[in-house]
Amino acid sequence: MNATRQADVVIVGAGAAGMMCAIEAGRRGRSVIVLDHARAPGEKIRISGGGRCNFTNRDAAPRHYLSANPSFCISALRQYSAQDFIRLVEVRGIAYHEKTLGQLFCDSSSRQIVELLTDGLAAAGAELSLSTGMREVAKTPDGFRLETDRGTLACRSLVIASGGRSIPKMGATGFGYDVATRFGLGIVPTRPGLVPLTLDPPTLERLAPLAGVGVEARVRHGRTAFEEGLLFTHRGLSGPSILQISSYWREGEEIEIALAPHADVFAHLREARGRNGKQSPATALGALLPKRLAQAIGEAAEPAAARLADLSDKALRRLEQAVNGWRLKPAGSEGYRTAEVTLGGVDTADLDSRTMQARNVPGLYFIGEVVDVTGWLGGYNFQWAWSSGWVAGQHA
Repeated sequence: MNATRQADVVIVGAGAAGMMCAIEAGRRGRSVIVLDHARAPGEKIRISGGGRCNFTNRDAAPRHYLSANPSFCISALRQYSAQDFIRLVEVRGIAYHEKTLGQLFCDSSSRQIVELLTDGLAAAGAELSLSTGMREVAKTPDGFRLETDRGTLACRSLVIASGGRSIPKMGATGFGYDVATRFGLGIVPTRPGLVPLTLDPPTLERLAPLAGVGVEARVRHGRTAFEEGLLFTHRGLSGPSILQISSYWREGEEIEIALAPHADVFAHLREARGRNGKQSPATALGALLPKRLAQAIGEAAEPAAARLADLSDKALRRLEQAVNGWRLKPAGSEGYRTAEVTLGGVDTADLDSRTMQARNVPGLYFIGEVVDVTGWLGGYNFQWAWSSGWVAGQHA
């Protein structure tokens, strides 16, 4: 791009939301150019879901999203639902399967979703310009002017789909927030979401032997709880239940963990004591928990107890509390480096939920992760990308 080029729509960001928007705008007969500084489109799609892309969730609904305005996502999710994207996948002939809790994955490779989008771009007549860095964005009487390291672009509608700050090694930047601020839109403070939690050194040292141990746990923060896998790591805690609760937790706050959420631990221990009082607490807990975890809890809760017969009901209650009432104050999170999403972003108070257009800047749109709408783990964030991108594509 050596001279000023004209387009109806310029989209910054060749991820899930940006490509969906480009397809829809192109189908309306709009001339569309998609810019991205990356060398390939849809890189977060490619690496997602262990390379199989958890492309949506059958049950995607507003209650699965966090935002300063929880109602904002309703319009987009209604206009373009999970069922709409599933139909697109089925028409394409992509085989998929459902895991737990409505999560849908490709049977084969996540590249099939990327190819669905890039082929859709081509069919809609949209142009994809990769390895293109952005330098400046300005408002003009007719729309916007963009200075890139490949020249100047002019457009009537500008769509920011540049994502959040998560996974900077994939090229994540704060570009979208800078554009929003430049044009007077508010920013809800950002922080890492769906991210492993870290522990203070003494706790980490105590739990070090458990690294690699996983259980199905219930993790609670306030009124919010998730019952999914939990994994002890060399840095702290991870697994789906921890990633989910991390979006609600703030530094300095506690979380509560039930390591055997469906077991009546006290009743189990009393029965084990009556049946064979010579066995150790760890042995009895081993029927409910992985061996290493049972041993660690037994030794920590009742370090002097060699036999269940030596433990009173009060002591058994302490063991029960250690298993299903573990209160823990994480030291922090692993940060944007491993966060799957960015919480916060462009303030939805400054956007029209029906179109994704900035209320006070005609022709300027924000979609996807850059907006203050963040889904749970399990395909919800991709659905927000499809929905918000589709909606903007009908109006840009």
